[in-house]
Amino acid sequence: MHATLSDRAVLAIRGADAVTFLSGLVTADVSGLADGVSSHAGLLTPQGKVLFEFIVQRNGEALLIDVAEAQAASLAKRLGFYKLRAAVEIEHLADRAVVAEWGEGVGNGPRDPRLDALGIRRIVAAGGLDAEPSALRAYHAHRIAHAVPEGGADYAFGDTFPHDACFDLLGGVSFSKGCYVGQEVVSRMRHRGTARRRVLGLLAQNDALPDPGTEIIAAERPVAMLGSSVDGRGIAIARIDRVRDALADGVPMTCNGEQIRFEVPAWADYLLDGDGDGDGDGDGDGDGQSACS
Repeated sequence: MHATLSDRAVLAIRGADAVTFLSGLVTADVSGLADGVSSHAGLLTPQGKVLFEFIVQRNGEALLIDVAEAQAASLAKRLGFYKLRAAVEIEHLADRAVVAEWGEGVGNGPRDPRLDALGIRRIVAAGGLDAEPSALRAYHAHRIAHAVPEGGADYAFGDTFPHDACFDLLGGVSFSKGCYVGQEVVSRMRHRGTARRRVLGLLAQNDALPDPGTEIIAAERPVAMLGSSVDGRGIAIARIDRVRDALADGVPMTCNGEQIRFEVPAWADYLLDGDGDGDGDGDGDGDGQSACS
């Protein structure tokens, strides 16, 4: 299957300092990207919370940023704020679009860097593409089925740490590169294992789930926040400890009065029976160190 992701836009960063400029700002290490290869990344507040989430692809001498259309102008402005005297140009490419291909028989091309099961993700010329709403819905249903979150749809920008949205498990953060905005907070969370919120998939008893941002509760206690959903399957950012407690006590968890069931994503390294790695760093060793002195 394929879909034109009409909810995405493309920015280009060009110039002699393009790679060092962006690598010094974002969570991922984009300095070693080969031509046509992508990386998941984010730009954080100094307090370590996600302001922007995007996918960066190397295209010759340029870096192309595949970002939510609603965030494109704000991201371009923010990057311009950090530009100072760097030899870079930032441009919104209105003549480019993002296309996703997934499922059996998908061809060769740049893989979605978050999860291989999401298939191929291309940046192409926008002319003549069919932006079919049903295809876009099918893409998001596929993404939700694999519990891969997207900022704005599944968590709030400016109020979510990268670990909450599993950047560490979905290729969105490097713990070995140099400094970037908010880096010390992210490294400290990894080192101390203080990440309490994680991504869970969920299933409702019927096909309807309420709007994103609706609380999921157990015994009148919030345990998670609903994100996007399609046909009764959704994504939530959950307090893993509270979900574990509810399961251990046999307390039903409900969303807008409807009972739901949580599922741990297949790509995750945490569990709901209390036996996960527990250090919040995504590798089970608790040895995260800050590369920023």
